[in-house]
Amino acid sequence: MLEEHAKVVQFIGVADGITGRKKLQKMIYIAKKLQYPYKEKYEFHVYGPYSEELTLRVEELCNMGFLHEERQDKGSYVQYKYQMTDAGEHFTQMAQVEEASPALLSCITQMKAKSSRFLELVSTLLYFDQMPKEDQIEKLHVVKGKLNFTEDEIEEAFSFVMNLMNERAIL
Repeated sequence: MLEEHAKVVQFIGVADGITGRKKLQKMIYIAKKLQYPYKEKYEFHVYGPYSEELTLRVEELCNMGFLHEERQDKGSYVQYKYQMTDAGEHFTQMAQVEEASPALLSCITQMKAKSSRFLELVSTLLYFDQMPKEDQIEKLHVVKGKLNFTEDEIEEAFSFVMNLMNERAIL
């Protein structure tokens, strides 16, 4: 049971911290869709795929001292930053979590460099990946119409996913 907790701690540690709850949700969802071993269940929510299970897991990890949550007041909203603690590093070692593969390391690094908005776009497209590309785009405009994603952003999202999939196959 705690193996899944340890994988989340390791993910955040590999990323050298993640700023934003939404970003963390999207990054793990995308990794899961790319067949990395994450088991959290996701449902479609206001900001795209969301896992209540992941939210609770992160809260538990903070309470256990394996993750540090820093609240940053941004005026009109609060942003959260998550860091792996020394206890968290020890926890992942004790849980004997398999070391992150080069492909996963690259995937996490590339996702961290993207904005939450872009990751919301990518994860939403992946949520509908069983549909043909045109239908995915149409569905995106229905569920995310207010975000006004451009054709260029959508194409960049598809290219981003293909690049990550190719790296997963090669590395």
